[in-house]
Amino acid sequence: MAYDSYDKGMAVRRKVLGDAWVDRSLANRTEFNSEIQQQITSHVWGDIWTRPGIDPKTRRFMVISIMIALRAWDEFRLHVRTGLSTGTITKDDLKEIILQVTVYCGAPAGNHAAAEAELAFKEMAA
Repeated sequence: MAYDSYDKGMAVRRKVLGDAWVDRSLANRTEFNSEIQQQITSHVWGDIWTRPGIDPKTRRFMVISIMIALRAWDEFRLHVRTGLSTGTITKDDLKEIILQVTVYCGAPAGNHAAAEAELAFKEMAA
């Protein structure tokens, strides 16, 4: 079962984040982080992202919202970049997400998310 979760997770991870990102991530595995990466791929991507109850676009919206709430800016920018590049989200979608989250997480979080989004746009252009 764990092997199935890993394989399914890897397929979803590649679809959501793109081959280039996943390949870089795999190349950066070490003896220390290898098991952590395996668990994330199996559980997050294989067990959760493959569930049929929520479509991938909604999951992406949720992840972006949660990353703002947690102020996990590296992951936020990752999901902004890959969402835009795969067509899962648009800049208008992102603006609506940030506006919605600003109401619940506060103006500082929303303002910072907008700045981080702009940084993600620049990263994509580079």
